[in-house]
This record gives sequence, structure tokens and C-alpha cells, in this order.
Amino acid sequence: MKQRIITLFCICLLLFLLVHPEEALLSAKDGMSLWLNVMIPTLLPFLILTGILLKTGNIPQLLEPLAPFWKHFFGISPAGAYVLILGFLCGYPMGAKLAHDLYINHQISQREGEYLLTFSCNASPAFIFSYLSQNILEGKIPPHSLLLILLSADFVCMLFFRFLVYRGNTVSSVKPEYRKKETYQQDSTGVILDVSIMSGFETITRLGGYILIFSLLFTGFYHYWPFCSQNKILLTSPIELTTGLHQIAQSAFSWKIKYITSMTLTAFGGFCVMFQTKSVLEEKLSILPYIFAKCLNASLVFLFLVLSNII
Repeated sequence: MKQRIITLFCICLLLFLLVHPEEALLSAKDGMSLWLNVMIPTLLPFLILTGILLKTGNIPQLLEPLAPFWKHFFGISPAGAYVLILGFLCGYPMGAKLAHDLYINHQISQREGEYLLTFSCNASPAFIFSYLSQNILEGKIPPHSLLLILLSADFVCMLFFRFLVYRGNTVSSVKPEYRKKETYQQDSTGVILDVSIMSGFETITRLGGYILIFSLLFTGFYHYWPFCSQNKILLTSPIELTTGLHQIAQSAFSWKIKYITSMTLTAFGGFCVMFQTKSVLEEKLSILPYIFAKCLNASLVFLFLVLSNII
């Protein structure tokens, strides 16, 4: 059944490419422009450098002095704190990538890795300050206010999963035999650099492929959607985050609706980011905690904004 759906999906996209080559070309150019001009220069250096840090095995030692703070405030280990910090600074899907890498390197448990997926995978401050605040919302809301709202919802989401879902048991001990540092071929600097660089390029190329496919998918849905344009925008914008936000900004909605829908979509992340996250997890960690958390996070942001406007 799953293979049939994938086959049908590919046939539909191929037909769209053949019937509407101009629209498909523009969509592909937009997707590749996003990948080339935004993702590669901003995310690839972090992928390579964090890969090097992971292979040295010294990450927990860097954050160990604040171990009581990480455990009592967030319910995570020092290694998990590394995921939280880099996930916050780099944005989607860096938190998931680091959680996966630390888990397969036996520095965090599966339980902690899946718990981290519920609150360490969000839009980066750079994305919020530049694209969301200035391009989409035209600077009408201070960027720090946008960040505060998104972080507040994320914090409530973290508390929900920590105490109601995981019942406070979020840091499981790693088995002693897995605590040993993983050794690479000769453990030399050159090998570590080579492996980290190739791993970084492999990940960024995979993410670029998802952006390309979902850009085409967005354009196809948008072209054939039979209902009114406003419903079309609301139902297609979650497919790909940046394109969806652009469509909301160009719509005929009132500014208040644009504000609420843009913030809700940013908190959700979109289906393209969801598939990117699933890709970097490589089925080592379950994607379900991430999906549930993103739905809850978006609902909380929507609720916060609606209540603030009513009050």
C-alpha cells in the first residue's frame, strides 16, 4: 500500500512537470535557490563543525559544570543540553540531527533523544528576526516579542511531555559498555575531518532533495486546488514553510489573520520540515514525539495569539 502511494505520488509529479513545465521550472528554481543561498551557507558549517565535536567525544565535558541546571530545569543531560542549544541557534532540523547523532554515538539514551525532539526542533532566531519579522510581518511586531511567544509555547510543550507523557523520567542511563568513546580509523585528525565533511554534505544534499520535491508539490496543489484562493492558501501553506509564509503575506487576509496564521505555521514547521526531520533520524529515533509536539506547539501559539487579541 505504501509503495503504491509513493508510485502514484511520483506519477502525479511527473505529469505536472510535463503538462506545466514553466510553473515547475520556477518552483524548482525557488526551491533550489532556498537550498543554495540559505541552507548551505547557514546550516552546512554547523553540520560539519558539530560532526567534528561529536567525533571527539568531548561534548558532555563542555557542559558538565551546569549538569544540575540542565537536569532540574529541562530534565536533560549535559549532552542533551548540546542538542537544545544548537537546535535553538540553528533551527530546523538541526536539533533532530544532533539528537540522532548523540544517540547512535551512545551519549544519550533513546528516551532522552525522543524527548529532546519535542522541544529542541524549532525555527532559528535568525529566521524569526529576518524572514518572519521583516519580510512576512513587515516589522510591525518587535522580533523579540515573536521569539518570546514561540519560546513560551515551546516551554509549555516541554513541560507537558516531561511531566505528563514521560512522567519526569526523561534521562535514562546509557549502558556502561556504550559509554566508551567510539574510535574511528586511526582516530586521526584527517579522518575525523573527512568523515565530518562528507557526512555534512550528505545531510545537506538530502535536505535539498526534500525542498525540491515539496516545492513542486506545493506548486502542484496550489495550481489544481478547486476552491477559493483563501482556502487554497490556508490548506497548502503547511506543505513548505518559507513558501507558505510568502503566500500568506501576499494574500488578501487582514493583517491580524496573517499574523496569527504565520506564527502558527512557524511553530508547526510544515510537512517538508517534518520529512526532513524523519530523514535525519534515519528510523533510529521515532518521529511520533516530534509530530505530536509540533501539533501541540502550533495549537498553543494559536491559542496564545487568539486570547491576547480577545483580551
